[in-house]
Amino acid sequence: MEKEILEHGLNTNRRKFLSKLGIGIGSAALGSLLMPDLFGSNEEAIMTGLPHFAPKAKRVIYLFQNGAPSQLDLYDYKPKLNEMFGQELPASIRMGQRLTGMTASQASYPLAGSVFKFNQHGEHGTWLSELLPYTSKIVNDICVIKTMHTEAINHDPALTFFQTGAQVGNRPSFGSWLSYGLGSENKNLPAFCVLLSQGKGNGQGVYSKLWTNGFLDATHQGVQFSSGENPVLYLNNPDAIDKADRRKMLDQVAALNNESYNTFGDPEIQAKIQQYEMAFRMQTAVPEVTDLRNEPKDVIKMYGPDCLIPGTYAANCLLARKLSENGVRFVQLYHQGWDGHGNLPGEIRGQCKDTDQASAALITDLKQRGLLDETLVIWGGEFGRTNFCQGPLTREMYGRDHHPRCFSIWMAGGGVKPGVYGETDEFGYNITENPVHVNDFHATALHLLGLDHEKLTYKHLGRRYRLTDVAGKVVKGILA
Repeated sequence: MEKEILEHGLNTNRRKFLSKLGIGIGSAALGSLLMPDLFGSNEEAIMTGLPHFAPKAKRVIYLFQNGAPSQLDLYDYKPKLNEMFGQELPASIRMGQRLTGMTASQASYPLAGSVFKFNQHGEHGTWLSELLPYTSKIVNDICVIKTMHTEAINHDPALTFFQTGAQVGNRPSFGSWLSYGLGSENKNLPAFCVLLSQGKGNGQGVYSKLWTNGFLDATHQGVQFSSGENPVLYLNNPDAIDKADRRKMLDQVAALNNESYNTFGDPEIQAKIQQYEMAFRMQTAVPEVTDLRNEPKDVIKMYGPDCLIPGTYAANCLLARKLSENGVRFVQLYHQGWDGHGNLPGEIRGQCKDTDQASAALITDLKQRGLLDETLVIWGGEFGRTNFCQGPLTREMYGRDHHPRCFSIWMAGGGVKPGVYGETDEFGYNITENPVHVNDFHATALHLLGLDHEKLTYKHLGRRYRLTDVAGKVVKGILA
């Protein structure tokens, strides 16, 4: 072969030829990591044939109300509780249900009706509290599910369950599963973004395990945006380093990492290369998408003046629309402050003042832009609140403990049928028809995104895992 090469006038030999060939293959591999679209579409989607069927929704905005809003003061109207105010919860209704340590030792369980007025709204006569005047205006676009239930009775496992499909940590979050299954719509922004806000009520903490990639590749982890001057930390170049310098540095680091990958075969090295490249592309995309100052005046008015204050719930709702509009697959908001064990009437007033207008504005904004039909919006917490009082009881002052047996959330857009789904008993304590478990909720959301929850799996430590674990069924009654 060397003789043939020399006869053609090429100054090379077998050793040089093979070494150059190896560099070419390595460069091609590196190129495919840096620019996934260079040699085809999302590799994971090709391997697993995703989506499994035509989706109704392309992306998700999840407005998580951390701390558990009281369904009895917002969505689940129960006049019986006011009629029996202060009377004991019948044992036949409670049926020995497990209680938290905060109320298990109470001598009695006096029923506490809501101090707030309820009225019916919209085409479906949906009952809503007076605390939700803005939601009442978009009620024809939402589906209130009154029969959510979970096994978890404390915040950490319940919150983790909703976000990861398991009550323990180190499982991929909902957004990570979507990133893994469907990839990104915009290569200059992460597929999964996280926004945090703090309300005026009693708060429960949120932590990075809620948006972790778990055992999936690190590229699927949620990227947290901060409310400071730099929405994504460490994204900007250091002083005296310009874009050309950063590009040169990344090329050198990528080459070194690629050599390490060829030696050790660790897929996390590939993930690191992709993360560096994503950060480089985000340097241009993030400042533009996070700048809310150029939004039209009518949009600012719709969300309310707080939307111009970084880190508020209103600002995060507006930012969620911009991120979603720019192709972010999953935007996760956490709003803290709903843990109403004591002065629930006072705290929930403040929470609704912070969230009602902006939540409704998000639905209206998406609808006006023609995005609601392809965006699944979810509003809700980790469990509900008891119909009996925790602590001293007066008409204007009551607290409610955790209640996992039935609670309310709402969904909108993305193939969801507006209206009311499910019903609870006259005490708002037990489900009487159409229960929806957390696994069912996940299965249904994935279905709307074109994914069969039983087929979206990942093999880890010899077992195939999925978001719905070994349970879950699609709730066909809420599908449009």
